[in-house]
Amino acid sequence: MRVAIGTDHAGFTLKERLKRELVALGHEVVDLGTNAAEPPVDYPDYCFPVGERVARGDVERGIVLGGSGIGESIAANKVDGVRASVVTSAETARLTRLHNDSNVLALGGRTNPDHEAVVDWLRIWLETPFEGGRHVARLQKIEAYEANRPRIGGRA
Repeated sequence: MRVAIGTDHAGFTLKERLKRELVALGHEVVDLGTNAAEPPVDYPDYCFPVGERVARGDVERGIVLGGSGIGESIAANKVDGVRASVVTSAETARLTRLHNDSNVLALGGRTNPDHEAVVDWLRIWLETPFEGGRHVARLQKIEAYEANRPRIGGRA
């Protein structure tokens, strides 16, 4: 599987650990930066490109990282077709794939100091299939909303 990964400075160390794991598992990694823990950089500059690669189908999955993963998921989710989820446990890693067919994993480098636990969550997220069934209609509603999004407050 091809996986795009991007982070700001706060997720850099975790990004490097996850890249090693992805390669060890036989995945191809597309690293979109940042390439150092300093100087501080802005997470949208890395999350938008990850989301765009996923949405275009250039890669099958994406990973965005930062301090908490929260802002990163918000940024990635601005890209139509992206379903980015913050994962904080093995169970959330499983459910976000099983029920939501998430295609972008969002993680916090500062909120998840146990990188080996995060590696386990990554494996679960990569290996869990989408359950389909009743969840398909829900995802179709999201896709329809994206396609016909109303303009609110001057924003699309």
